[in-house]
Amino acid sequence: MASVERLADHLEKPELDDRSYRVIRLSNKLEALLVHDPDTDKASASVNVNVGSFSDADEMPGMAHAVEHLLFMGTKKYPVENAYGQYLTSHSGYSNAYTASTETNYFFEVAASGNSIDSKSAINGDTGAVANVAPESPLYGALDRFSQFFISPLFLSGTLDRELRAVDSENKKNLQSDNWRLSQLDKSLSNPQHPYHHFSTGNLQTLRDEPRERGVEVRSEFIKFHDRYYSANRMKLVVLGKEPLDELESWVTELFSGVQNKDLPQNRWDGEQPYSSKDLLKQIYAKPVMDSRSLDIIFTYQDEDHMYKTHPSRYISHLIGHEGPGSILSYIKGKGWANRLSAGPMTVCPGTGLFNISIGLTTEGLAQYHEVVKAVFQYISLMKRAGPQEWIVNEVKEMNLVDFRFKQKSPASKFTARVSSTMQKPLPREWLLSGERIIREFSHDDIAEAMAYLRDDNYRLTIVSQQLPGDWDSKEKWYGTEYRIENVSEELQATVRRAIQSGRDEIPLELHLPHKNEFIPNNLTVEKKKVEEPLKAPKLIRNDEAVRLWWKKDDRFWVPKGTISIILRSPFAAVTPENSVKANLYCMLVKDALNEYSYDAEISGLDYDLSDIARGLQVTVSGYTDKMSVLLDKVLTCMKDIEIKPDRFHIVKERLLRGYRNWDYQQPFHQVGDFTRWMNNPKGWLNEHYVAELPHIEPEDVASFYPQLLKQVHMEVLVHGNLYKEDALRVTKLLETTLKPRTLPRTLWQARRNLLLPRGSDHTYRRTLGDPANINNCIEYYLYIGNAAEKRLRAQILLLDQLGDELGFDQLRTKEQLGYIVFTGSRMFSTTGGYRVVIQSERSPEYLEERINAFLMTFAEKLDRMSESEFEGHKRSVINKRLEKLKNLEQECNRFYSHISNEYYHFAQADTDVAELKPLTKGDMVEFFNYYIHPTSPNRTKLSVHLIAQSSPKEITSHISTDEQKEKVLSLLAKSLTAAGVEADREKLSARFQDVAVAGGDQNAILGAVSKYLVEDAKVPNDKAAQVLEQGAQLMGTILPALGIEVKQTGDKELRKAPKVKETTYIENVPEWKATLQASACPRPVVDLTEYEDFDPKL
Repeated sequence: MASVERLADHLEKPELDDRSYRVIRLSNKLEALLVHDPDTDKASASVNVNVGSFSDADEMPGMAHAVEHLLFMGTKKYPVENAYGQYLTSHSGYSNAYTASTETNYFFEVAASGNSIDSKSAINGDTGAVANVAPESPLYGALDRFSQFFISPLFLSGTLDRELRAVDSENKKNLQSDNWRLSQLDKSLSNPQHPYHHFSTGNLQTLRDEPRERGVEVRSEFIKFHDRYYSANRMKLVVLGKEPLDELESWVTELFSGVQNKDLPQNRWDGEQPYSSKDLLKQIYAKPVMDSRSLDIIFTYQDEDHMYKTHPSRYISHLIGHEGPGSILSYIKGKGWANRLSAGPMTVCPGTGLFNISIGLTTEGLAQYHEVVKAVFQYISLMKRAGPQEWIVNEVKEMNLVDFRFKQKSPASKFTARVSSTMQKPLPREWLLSGERIIREFSHDDIAEAMAYLRDDNYRLTIVSQQLPGDWDSKEKWYGTEYRIENVSEELQATVRRAIQSGRDEIPLELHLPHKNEFIPNNLTVEKKKVEEPLKAPKLIRNDEAVRLWWKKDDRFWVPKGTISIILRSPFAAVTPENSVKANLYCMLVKDALNEYSYDAEISGLDYDLSDIARGLQVTVSGYTDKMSVLLDKVLTCMKDIEIKPDRFHIVKERLLRGYRNWDYQQPFHQVGDFTRWMNNPKGWLNEHYVAELPHIEPEDVASFYPQLLKQVHMEVLVHGNLYKEDALRVTKLLETTLKPRTLPRTLWQARRNLLLPRGSDHTYRRTLGDPANINNCIEYYLYIGNAAEKRLRAQILLLDQLGDELGFDQLRTKEQLGYIVFTGSRMFSTTGGYRVVIQSERSPEYLEERINAFLMTFAEKLDRMSESEFEGHKRSVINKRLEKLKNLEQECNRFYSHISNEYYHFAQADTDVAELKPLTKGDMVEFFNYYIHPTSPNRTKLSVHLIAQSSPKEITSHISTDEQKEKVLSLLAKSLTAAGVEADREKLSARFQDVAVAGGDQNAILGAVSKYLVEDAKVPNDKAAQVLEQGAQLMGTILPALGIEVKQTGDKELRKAPKVKETTYIENVPEWKATLQASACPRPVVDLTEYEDFDPKL
């Protein structure tokens, strides 16, 4: 066995962390953290490679990202391209990866045991004794496959074009995202000599078309990139499993010692800065897609990775980003200029950083942005003059320590991916878990040095708005963002200079350092009692006409935290769209009024939320329990007594209106679910209904509405965590004495129902998307199955989800490349459930529907041919998922709350699912599939929602004739041929296209005509003709959709033909359609609630 160096045998860890750790370095210098968790039911591993988009060649942006995609496409040892995914899926697992500036992270999660978990009960995820590890642990098998990506990837030529299309589709998905657009604008306007300037995602043009035009063999370039930058000494591996550390070490040594070590240095770019001197003191005006307004002040800053003891930027972020009295936000919000502010550093790469202050502006704030900038620099002056304050650092330090001390476990893959990235930092190995979380020392000099970067000559501004200045004169290359760049005016520069030199008497009195934080928890005591088995459900300790109170004292995680979740049922909250909007405004105004007060609680690990829901209002307070009752009291008092101030009302109303209007500019796959949900509900509203109502609502409307909302309610409460029975009872007492509501009779509770789709029906609802620049269509193809509470039916839906997961992704995304966004699975509403396929794509929804029908035929055949052992493996995988252990208190609370809020109170849902899953046979599932899912089944019940892009072929064809389409295609082909060095004879070319129906989009026929022209008319040699045809195929994929032609791509003929299915009925009027349908019964508790009652007065 290769030699192994032990770097650390013990890590500084949270108080309740029962894992053991070991850091090793293999002989090839690959460093690994091994984690033994005896109780885990999920194993995971992550490899972080110190190479990312900053290493892309200038002439091929996106190389690192493309390599990340291609690496999964087969290895010498496991050449089948989806063998890795199939293995993980069959063992309750999944994988993912991401590419960042200086790192690429690959990770997976898989069942920790090869057998189904056996348990007396899985109600709370405590699965008791776990079956012995199978002869080959799923983790070992996954690690074996995973390690080969870094040893002998194949970069299969047959998968190259598909994966580059996936990269291109991923990029197109983001083209209308303001986050991506504004981030790239900042990069594109940065120093071109620094790799921060790069376009990191890549697309077909940068990764395939343009390199091929230059004569580059692109596959070899990706292989060279991997060979050049992927080295064992640049890799950090984290492996988490239930096996002992010695066994994990043995596996890692065996499987990863074959990774080649090239002794590469750490990637650094010390010679240049992201912003050169000429990039500073610039003012960038950017026009967003969504209606938003913001001001960003960005400073060049230091890399603090080596300052892991002092973390000086946390002091600066804490003060500038504070939201309490005396803060920048408090001051500019009081002026009516802003709604939000955040501040923090960003490490660009080793040796370089930026510090960003981002402010959300009001309409008035946009007009007064000079004054906002002035206030920021006045506060910086105040901060510098006060000097670093040790008491402030101690407050932040104290909360850091408390948070780390009581940190709970996170999902396995989230842990491994995060820590493998952390391992790239220069931390002592013993501090891998704590180093980024804890301030260990107060350093006056480090903080002073950090503040010195916040200077009047070391910043630039970005103003984001659809109004200012209105005359954007440039477009960013990669995303097309309209912008204007100019020098910061002399007037503003002078204002900033004066502000940063201000004395205390020149700074507004409203700006000052924060006061002592009274919300920092003092009592962190947890009474830990030995329990034979944690309680499987909360107890019902009060159940009368006014209140239903659920309570569970934490008996598992032993942290000083808890959650109070309150549902205030009211029949008025959502009875009309107008009421829904007023309830939303009310909640926003309460939170706006409480912002300064609640901020100290928030940074002390205690948070709250208030939101409107279909059944009324929802109030949640969660975090450290020490001061929880104080915050709840303040929230309820504000809810009862809030004064609706017209100035704040109009600011909040305008923000809400922008939010409603911006809904249309979301990704289509984020929108489609709302339409499907609306189509399945007897009542309910869409965004467009809210937009219509909001302009008519005034302050007095909300002022008169909210007392009526609170006047008569039913209160259902869950108190969970480090809280006693008397604490829970005091919560309901506080609710009753503060809100003083009348009792809401059960007959007035809002009913939860869904529509029952007629068996064998087939309906389609079509909508044109609102964003004119979006190029993606979307489909949600929903197959209605039946009653979600029917135990066997629910189990079959869950198993169907598992059986189709990898198959759907592999066929619809990997092989057919329909789009980057593809997912299949169960779809559960309040009372009904089914199976769905969602695809976002440039292809038309009608085409996508055909391909889904073809996929379901393949699914049927795959299921029919599936071996019993493979079927049982899938069943075992679902059972393991249902019995997965809870990782932390929050997960347990969320589980309890979901069972309460759905009104089934089925706390034993996981056990019931498993009991129903176990006896299911392959024959049962074949029968189920053929009845409910098979495209040709007369009983199949389908509802499709088609969201159509304005720039899609269907929309474009209404503006251009077929003759115009053909003429434009011929014109572009002629230009393309000329550019390729081929004479373009328009008369002969036109003759070849005489019988070609260009408008039909048959790419094979179009390319056949071009081929005949090249060989027979232009006498082009065969090898050159093949090259020109390949470029022509790429060109057709671009120009045909632009002309409104639905492309039938080369290769489509090889795809499975879609079956002939029942003709669909298009829904033109949704309310009328809904009126023809019956509604389901309301949810009913699965057991009598008296079984949960515990009214014993003993506390």
